[in-house]
Amino acid sequence: MIPAPGAGSEGTKKKRKRKRSGNRGPQPQTQNAPQKSPTVKRPYAKRVDEVSAGGLVIDSTGTKGLLIGRYDHKDATGKRVLWSLPKGHIEEGETPEQAAIREVAEETGITSSITKSLGVIDFWFMAGGKRIHKTVHHFMFTEVGGVLAAQESEVDEVSWFPLNEIVDRLAYPDEKKLIARSAELT
Repeated sequence: MIPAPGAGSEGTKKKRKRKRSGNRGPQPQTQNAPQKSPTVKRPYAKRVDEVSAGGLVIDSTGTKGLLIGRYDHKDATGKRVLWSLPKGHIEEGETPEQAAIREVAEETGITSSITKSLGVIDFWFMAGGKRIHKTVHHFMFTEVGGVLAAQESEVDEVSWFPLNEIVDRLAYPDEKKLIARSAELT
């Protein structure tokens, strides 16, 4: 049996390109040839540790919980609100409990007292070219007084919600799990 011409038989030899030896100097580049770029070493993002405190305030009737809202900057309409627990950085010399009470009052206008610890959440995120490791101490509070008002510089909305809606309203999975574990919300 005789193979068809060009079918790869031994009788048909394919032309092979010879590799140029490395001692011939620089070779001309063709227009469509990809340009090699030097390897750029990228430094690791700087790690920053942050510690915050906050939590869930229950109103004086024991039927509603207090959440803060920030507009979702990824939402094209600019109307989606991400609801979360009020919280903020622990200042030098403060305990987590002191910081939590202060931050809740600053962000919501509501003064409160701590009734119990809910636990600690930690997570990682990127911001400003830095890797942030954030630890947040959460507490359950009881409303003592104040006037409901969103902190202008950090919070877009603040509102009371029925306790049975809190978990569904929360935007962040770690906060949802933390609050869902609390027997007082059922």
